[in-house]
Amino acid sequence: MTDNSDGSDPADEEFPIGDGTASTEAEVTCPYCGEITEIALDPGSGNEQEYVEDCPVCCRPWQVMVNYRGDGSASVELTALDEESDE
Repeated sequence: MTDNSDGSDPADEEFPIGDGTASTEAEVTCPYCGEITEIALDPGSGNEQEYVEDCPVCCRPWQVMVNYRGDGSASVELTALDEESDE
């Protein structure tokens, strides 16, 4: 849906990211099983994101941290979520 008289999407004005080519996927390596896999990124969720996602190979959870730079490229870091220790 476009609301601007020039036909542009108003969301583009609210959330500009560089030249419009924001990263939407990233290749990552699972910290548990070592498999390389591709994950989807959502530039519309903000410049700094942190969430949990499971490895599609071994199903163990990762802490995913995404930071978008001004040019739309993304820096992605994974951290293993260790199981709580039994006390």
